[in-house]
Amino acid sequence: MAHLSATHRPAALEPRRLVGIGGHGPEDVVADARGRVLTGVDDGRILRLDGIADPDRTRVETLADTGGRPLGLELLPDGDLLVCDALRGLLRISLGDAAVRVLADSVDGQALRFCSNVVALSDGTVYFTVSSRSYPLEQWIGDLVEHTASGRLLRLAPGEKEPEVLLEGLQFANGLAPAADESFLVVAETGTRRLTRYWLTGPTAGRSEVFADDLPGQPDNLWRSPGGPIWVALAGPRVPPLELLHRRGPALRAAAARVAVRAPFRPPGLAAVLAVDDEGRTVHHLERRRSPFRMVTSVCEADGHLVLGSLWERGIAVCDLPTSTG
Repeated sequence: MAHLSATHRPAALEPRRLVGIGGHGPEDVVADARGRVLTGVDDGRILRLDGIADPDRTRVETLADTGGRPLGLELLPDGDLLVCDALRGLLRISLGDAAVRVLADSVDGQALRFCSNVVALSDGTVYFTVSSRSYPLEQWIGDLVEHTASGRLLRLAPGEKEPEVLLEGLQFANGLAPAADESFLVVAETGTRRLTRYWLTGPTAGRSEVFADDLPGQPDNLWRSPGGPIWVALAGPRVPPLELLHRRGPALRAAAARVAVRAPFRPPGLAAVLAVDDEGRTVHHLERRRSPFRMVTSVCEADGHLVLGSLWERGIAVCDLPTSTG
């Protein structure tokens, strides 16, 4: 298990430009082999951005509409797109004709809601997370406050229609990324500021353990850099009063959650990301305080830049890639 030292000093995260996309809440960002960025927004559209490095040639096009609220995305080798839709479940979209197919919309006889992030491995098996079975997306803060431990990791084998539950009791299961050799998965638990490893192969297959703990913020989506590290978006800073509340009884946490979902929310002016290797060690820690771009829920590399997505913003941020390890 890796632990990020409290004395670790982050390097500067420098957004070079903000790119408006004509939509709100690009929660996840992923890049294709041509350096184009795909994202989903709150009106259901899947967008693709080309030419992000050059303001004069950036183009935004609509590829499809899920009819729900797209969150996590995963590009497949055949060019199709997997989408975790918070309202409709796990979807597969043909980008050629914009056809949307539901792969799974229930598990154990219950509607599949608040799918969060998805990955597909080389054998065609799909793994995805459910953040909460207690709160919908629009009340996500309630789950973080109540600390429900109702998150899940699920598997959908090729040809199957019913997902299999691999892990339960996760604290707001969120981002998902595979090891370079696909021997394990890394799951972000936003509610505990940790990354959890789930073994897929070897003598410990089917077991989970802490991969990286005591992160400097709340991890959200993960993205595996081709040939590089796992990027971790930090959607918010550590909140000591919230962690103190988590040690109190369930009745008090539930009461606080009822207040939280009704209170106005504005994220702090912090943008931060991590990159970790397959041992859970921190390779990069980048941060900007008083940032104009808030609530970083996703990060990927595209066209020689670092690209940030956000559930809060109306666009993406394009930043410089770090040049040295942190």
